Amino acid sequence: MKPLIVLISVFAIALIILKLIKGNFHYALSGRIAMSAMLIFTAIGHFVFTQGMAAMLPDFIPAKTEVVLLTGLLEIIFATGLLLPGYRNTIAWILIMFLILVLPANIKAAFENINYQTGELNGEGLSYLWFRIPLQIFFILWTYLTSIRS
Repeated sequence: MKPLIVLISVFAIALIILKLIKGNFHYALSGRIAMSAMLIFTAIGHFVFTQGMAAMLPDFIPAKTEVVLLTGLLEIIFATGLLLPGYRNTIAWILIMFLILVLPANIKAAFENINYQTGELNGEGLSYLWFRIPLQIFFILWTYLTSIRS
């Protein structure tokens, strides 16, 4: 829920600031700025809640802590790339693939009641999926509409 709040809030703020500076609304740019801010926000979680997020990864993945740190770094790279016109399209497609690839970790966490912050088995459970899967689809559509189709 917090990433969605960051995304929508930054989008609204960017729309207003760009309207004041450039004289009209720049929806796609505001959307990219918002997605970049959300990715930085979620990347911070990878460094703060590393062990909890490592518990979300499927058992067959080795070096779980390193994978979590690497994905946090990737999110920072994606956030930067979305704002660079020459890289925006390529980064957006890679980000969409990334969002699809990380969904199984969220599904595993829901089925096993994993709390992503602590790694303990007191998470929200299956009810979390009713929000998380549509949210992931929303993030994919947001990326496509603001970075590829724009």
